[in-house]
Amino acid sequence: MTVGKDVSTLFTDVVNCIQTENLELKKLVYLYLINYAKTQPDLALLAVNTFVKDANDSNPLIRALAIRTMGCIRVDRITEYLCEPLSRCLRDEDPYVRKTAAVCVAKLYDISPDLVEDRGFLDILRDLICDANPTVVANAVAALSEIADSSGKDVMMVTASVLQKLLAALNECTEWGQVFILDSLSKYTPLDSREAEGIIERVSPRLQHANSAVVMSAVKVILRYMDSVTNQETQRNLTRKLAPPLVTLLNSEPEIQYVALRNTNLIVQKRPRILEHEIKVFFCKYNDPIYVKMEKLEIIIRLASERNIDQVLLEFKEYATEVDVDFVRKSVRAIGRCAIKLERAAERCINVLLDLIQTKVNYVVQEAVVVIKDIFRKYPNRYESIIATLCENLEELDEPEAKASMIWIIGEYAERIDNADDLLESFLETFHDETAPVQLQLLTATVKLFLKQPDTTQDMVQKVLTMATEDSDNPDLRDRGYVYWRLLSSDPEAARAVVLSEKPEIADDTFTLDPSLLEELMTHIATLSSIYHKPPEAFVMKNIAVATEDQDDEMEEEEPAEAEEEKAVEEGSQSRPAAAAPAAPAPSSGGDLLDLMNDSYSTPTPAAPAPNASQSATMDLLGAFGAPTTATPAPTAVPKTKVVTPEVGQGVFISMVMVKKNGQPTLELDIGNQTSTPVQALALQFNKNTFGLAPTSPQVSLPSAVSNGSVSSVSVPMTCTPQMVNPAEPSLQVQAAMKNVATGAVFYFTLPVALEAIMVPSAGMDVQALVNAWKSIEDALEVSIVVNDLPTVEIEAIKEKLGAKDIAYVAQRDVPGQDGQIVVYFSCRTMTNASFLVELKFKKGFNICKVTVKSQNRALSELCKVTVARLLV
Repeated sequence: MTVGKDVSTLFTDVVNCIQTENLELKKLVYLYLINYAKTQPDLALLAVNTFVKDANDSNPLIRALAIRTMGCIRVDRITEYLCEPLSRCLRDEDPYVRKTAAVCVAKLYDISPDLVEDRGFLDILRDLICDANPTVVANAVAALSEIADSSGKDVMMVTASVLQKLLAALNECTEWGQVFILDSLSKYTPLDSREAEGIIERVSPRLQHANSAVVMSAVKVILRYMDSVTNQETQRNLTRKLAPPLVTLLNSEPEIQYVALRNTNLIVQKRPRILEHEIKVFFCKYNDPIYVKMEKLEIIIRLASERNIDQVLLEFKEYATEVDVDFVRKSVRAIGRCAIKLERAAERCINVLLDLIQTKVNYVVQEAVVVIKDIFRKYPNRYESIIATLCENLEELDEPEAKASMIWIIGEYAERIDNADDLLESFLETFHDETAPVQLQLLTATVKLFLKQPDTTQDMVQKVLTMATEDSDNPDLRDRGYVYWRLLSSDPEAARAVVLSEKPEIADDTFTLDPSLLEELMTHIATLSSIYHKPPEAFVMKNIAVATEDQDDEMEEEEPAEAEEEKAVEEGSQSRPAAAAPAAPAPSSGGDLLDLMNDSYSTPTPAAPAPNASQSATMDLLGAFGAPTTATPAPTAVPKTKVVTPEVGQGVFISMVMVKKNGQPTLELDIGNQTSTPVQALALQFNKNTFGLAPTSPQVSLPSAVSNGSVSSVSVPMTCTPQMVNPAEPSLQVQAAMKNVATGAVFYFTLPVALEAIMVPSAGMDVQALVNAWKSIEDALEVSIVVNDLPTVEIEAIKEKLGAKDIAYVAQRDVPGQDGQIVVYFSCRTMTNASFLVELKFKKGFNICKVTVKSQNRALSELCKVTVARLLV
């Protein structure tokens, strides 16, 4: 509205224009109020009288405009003035006013649920479902659906009479009104098969609607009610009826196609017969976007059967000649998945893969090797005749997954390959340069070869075991090497039974969704859940009370009124200097988490007895078998987080930790190199982030070149820059990109942010300032967490620990009437001037603590809460 400029200073002047008779000007004034009422809540009250007056205006447009604006102004003080005008407008003679008021009820419920229920607005909304105007019915349904989603209660209460009203309004309301009504119908459970068939018959005409959202919502309703239809002939007719609308959606824009395909993916898993004869419509077109092609591939695999497999394989073979590498790889993998899914078609799939291998295209050959390995797992000892062809293409393999697959094939069928030892020897030459999966496969394949040909491969297996156990820093590789070494040295027959045991067949992964998850997702067709293939709670955070709030309420009941608490803080802090603070509650090894929140406290559980020498002394696993052992290095005190693996960094791997150094946030990096090219210079760049973090210089100055197999440590100072701040979605992570200047390779990764590293020393806060600041922040902005198993609950130790991180101690007090409860207050501030108030609450005899954080930004408070909890443990 204001092109990004803050014009809140003109609030009073704009409000003075609200009395105008000009409708267009009044709309602009109301729009201004919606935008700026939150920043000027006291001045917004000046407009209330005009709102109430306009809600009684003779012009229905003005009445609707007034009630819509009052609903959009999210100021608690205005809410009480909204109820009377809203109640009148819900019963207004004009349908436009009634439909606007219906939506306003949902907005009011979001602000004050109790007020809506007490004033009977929910009952009025239910009455509006029986309104003569279909648009009013649709808006009432939309409002009730919104309220039901936010409250978790069934406020719609669909009965037989309400059902008929909804079905009658379905034919006359707008397309988006139809979507709301259809979504409500999908939640209704029919009484019997006859009622389900009747509802489906009334909904079926919506399958021919021009709006794709209406079509998908109608499909959802019909699929939902098909479960209640008992007549098999009716089910077959419905199955045939659902295919054309789904096919028609594939002629829409690419974005709509993608949404339709993601939904179709679920539908095919639930009822594959709906589209079993329509596989051709999912064949990819040359101009389809890549995301549409990928989705079509998935559905083709799901619809593939012995009847159409030849046609499908011809398509896949054609796709494998495309220019898009990712699509080609997916197509080759699709051939392998069809082979695993359809046993009778496996040989035909193998022949297509062999034809693709003959093309000698590098990435095609490598994908083919990977899928052939899976086919061997599914059908052991049936298609080994093609191994010779695979061995002829060893030189084409340069990707880790393809190498690992080929090595597995050589080891598994070593007795059928004349030069298996030579082939493995060629891989062993670069053992130290290979990735971990390839090294693990090489180790296992060499042991398999030794067990099958012990006379000629003893030196080879000794060499591999030595490299795996003595020269490698990969714990998985070392452990497997020691296990094989012990098995071979102690009991070769046991080693044979373990290593050469019969492998379980791999399963067809085409239908990967859990049945219960699939059932849930079917109820969310035509929503984001059907696109993500995840339930709503996996990616939507509702603004509802969490479980710990009940516990918080119980704890609050133990405490006196707010005024008494403030007085206790002041008196406690003034009468008791910090040095004379009473002893903190003794830590306890027991204590139920919930007991901290209740009046009654259980007896602390005594600490478990220390184990005796015979129990604590552990036997050296390797020494028990008489083989060489190597000492395991002790972990570092503050381990760095591995943020870049060799696979992501194209041979470069990085571990890091964020600390504060000389008052400046600093990244401490360990940079390792697994490539043959020394790493001489790196460039680092951050994306915009919550705290505006950025390296002071994009060049990472290495103390020396990092050669192959070595690791170098370097410090990267950072700064907080306003231009780098991204206020959206506060997070303790930073997206970063690094460039290896020597090779030109660029890789992307995510850095964890240590919030304490960007804290700054803050001026001391007196008790009265703390009380005033605490009261000035709304309770809705308060966040809490209970931290369990604290290493110490000594108040002085905790003050010292947090103080070292620039989280300053302010005051502490005993909770009046609650013997043994102590509350300690802290304050802190970031380099971006985000200030936090922190309350720690302890209970004598329990080594747990309730952490409460308040600030003007609830999302940032969540980050501070997590940080304080981490520092305490």
